[in-house]
Amino acid sequence: MNNTRTVETASSQAINHSTVSKSSLWADIMSLIKIGIINSNLITTFAGFWLALHFTGSSFIAHWPTFLLTMVGTAFIIAGGCILNNWYDRDIDPVMSRTQTRPTVTGTISLSNVKTMGIVVSIVGFLLLLFTTVEAALLGAFGWFVYVILYTMWSKRRYTINTVIGSFSGAVPPLIGWAAIEPGLRLEALILFLIMFIWQPPHFLALAMKKKDEYKAANIPMLPVVHGFGITKRQMVVYVACLLPLPIYLASLGITFMIISGLLTAGWLVLALAGFKMKDDIKWATWMFLYSLLYLTILFPLMVIVTLPY
Repeated sequence: MNNTRTVETASSQAINHSTVSKSSLWADIMSLIKIGIINSNLITTFAGFWLALHFTGSSFIAHWPTFLLTMVGTAFIIAGGCILNNWYDRDIDPVMSRTQTRPTVTGTISLSNVKTMGIVVSIVGFLLLLFTTVEAALLGAFGWFVYVILYTMWSKRRYTINTVIGSFSGAVPPLIGWAAIEPGLRLEALILFLIMFIWQPPHFLALAMKKKDEYKAANIPMLPVVHGFGITKRQMVVYVACLLPLPIYLASLGITFMIISGLLTAGWLVLALAGFKMKDDIKWATWMFLYSLLYLTILFPLMVIVTLPY
């Protein structure tokens, strides 16, 4: 009887260990691909895809295979870039609290495997986008190149303008979605690009303010680290103000979109200006960061909602 119980206990422990290992591996993969970044970028990719259908008078049902290829291909090419970003940043990630649990830091996945995974996933993403349009695939490759080469490997550790350089890659997904339907793009597609391009600096500068000490310890020349909070606040205000006129160019989406987008941007500008009065800079930066997330998750789904067929 005791032997039977011992075997059962050992078997149970082995199953539990296997379950924990699988769970841990899945968590490591999600950390490597930066699932939060992928999800937010897929929102803008879908918006670009949907609006291209809207402006060209095309049917979603007729293009659902293209939709699947676009979304999966975009997710893969972004994931590949994020994996390679983790691989390259393995020396500075141990310094920052939000990156200390990445598998490239803990060693749960070997660096060679991480590098190979990043390259393979990137190639798969590019090939999937090639099955939509060449333009969509080239836009995906451009975004990958900017993020991995120009941002991660070149500017991130050298210049305070690294945030702006990285913003080019973050602004590409809506163009990928649009180009999968209409390769030639149009003004509205470029406005989506500009919205995402301008949205990113105040979003990431708010995070940089919150994590100033960690960026300083990692020797990353973020704007708040090099020039302080005052200049950072002024730049954030300028970026948010630049968002104000952009909805005008999307007037064809209707009055509801114009009003909500205008109020949303004006609210963000008011909050940005309030930073010059608030004494607690970190609290203000937290509010700015959260508002930027709210802005993105309302604005792009709103573009889809106001163009739904009735």
